[in-house]
Amino acid sequence: MPLPIINSIATWILKKRIHQIELFMKYPNEVQEELLLSLLKISENTMLGRQYDFNTIKNYQTFSERVPVSTYEDLEPMIEQTRKGMQNIFWPTSIKWFAKSSGTTNAKSKFIPVSNESLENCHYKASKDLLSLYLNNNEDSQLFVGKSLRLGGSKELYEDNNTFFGDLSAILIDNMPIWAEFSSTPSNRVSLMGDWEIKLMAIVQETIYEDVTSLAGVPSWMLVLLNKVLEETGKTNLLEIWPHAEVYFHGGVSFDPYREQYQKLFPSNDFNYYEIYNASEGFFAIQDLNNSNDLLLMLDYGIFYEFIPMDTFGTTEQKIVRLAEVELFKNYAVVITTNSGLWRYMIGDTVRFTSLNPYRIRVTGRTKHYINVFGEELIVENTDQAIAKACHETQSEVVDYTVAPVFMDGKEKGAHEWMIEFKKSPENINYFKKMLDDTLQSLNSDYEAKRRNNMTLNPLIINVARPNLFYDWLKERDKLGGQHKIPRLSNERTYLEQLLRMQFAEQI
Repeated sequence: MPLPIINSIATWILKKRIHQIELFMKYPNEVQEELLLSLLKISENTMLGRQYDFNTIKNYQTFSERVPVSTYEDLEPMIEQTRKGMQNIFWPTSIKWFAKSSGTTNAKSKFIPVSNESLENCHYKASKDLLSLYLNNNEDSQLFVGKSLRLGGSKELYEDNNTFFGDLSAILIDNMPIWAEFSSTPSNRVSLMGDWEIKLMAIVQETIYEDVTSLAGVPSWMLVLLNKVLEETGKTNLLEIWPHAEVYFHGGVSFDPYREQYQKLFPSNDFNYYEIYNASEGFFAIQDLNNSNDLLLMLDYGIFYEFIPMDTFGTTEQKIVRLAEVELFKNYAVVITTNSGLWRYMIGDTVRFTSLNPYRIRVTGRTKHYINVFGEELIVENTDQAIAKACHETQSEVVDYTVAPVFMDGKEKGAHEWMIEFKKSPENINYFKKMLDDTLQSLNSDYEAKRRNNMTLNPLIINVARPNLFYDWLKERDKLGGQHKIPRLSNERTYLEQLLRMQFAEQI
């Protein structure tokens, strides 16, 4: 069948889903309430369902009073029992897949349960919805004339007691239909390679001869791959290699610090960027409009949402609200109940709502990744935006960065210390530093108050990292590629001190 016909048929099939999306946009709270009761009904005869008497829970109020909010550490004993072969503990159907995730900084691995329902009705459904929304907004798209370049952290799967664990990407690839592999590049064989550096070159060799129309992956790692493609081909931009490329689907880290670099790689006003918000625990939100920074919260993936306002998070006054009670522009920690048996589980991410009709969000950071040593309440969203502005103003480009506090010592005031690796350094680092500080003050009034007249915080300190410092730091921890990322902010100095030691050792 000719490729244009395949493109037309695929587009028609995917766009049929738009009507269902419009339904939950119109009745979001009803859809969520019905979903919660369905999850409770399905799970009432599990061990957890009997413990909390799910069959007598008829509304959200009772659910919130009876079932406690949980962390991974709370659920770990039950997850380990399931990994050893026991079933029907927290979800009624057999769970044989576990997404191994150590997060950004935690050395201890987490094994997130992935049910068949989650695979089909969340992860795969979301992948199709992403295409549906994109195609609905771009009538002339020729997405299926070529292939999608996917970049995941797809290490091999391991078997243990007839259950399997590995990177979520590997689980998704292992279960995906044949047609999905046909429309993707690189091959599953290359995607599942464990050694990042060997895999990188293999991806380059497989993809430069394909007609790539879309790309998907984490911006920081995708940038490494795309620059390697240019290096190997000797081309000046990627449209010379893939002339039909039209969209990059990105997620995992903020796109703001990298946007201008991508615009140079794909020098066309018609090239699109679509953001997604997903994790091992589920697929949560998708950009549903062209040229937007807002993500539509997807409400029919088997995930029930609750939120903890960050101004009370971790305090005795901590409160939890459901979707119907959230407020605009307030920072919330995300709590989910899922069709993989995660009940009132804190995933560690923070978001704020930019729209309540429909519910659209922006990811603002992590519950553990912020700096509030001096009451400045600095979050990742602030620093990502400030880095992007400073780079734009100084015509510089950043590879990665991290920030830590400098604690008060006697009469000496505190400060924020940055480690920044540049791809293209600013001509004047002091001007960059001023732009960074001024932008942070304009974005965050608490930070501005602490910086006013150096009242609490001295001017920020910038360390310019040697080339590949962050890459080497991740490599030393076996965290190259995939979803692994640099911890942007920390309330203590562990990561920064490790980087400073590596930087100093190189200079000796």
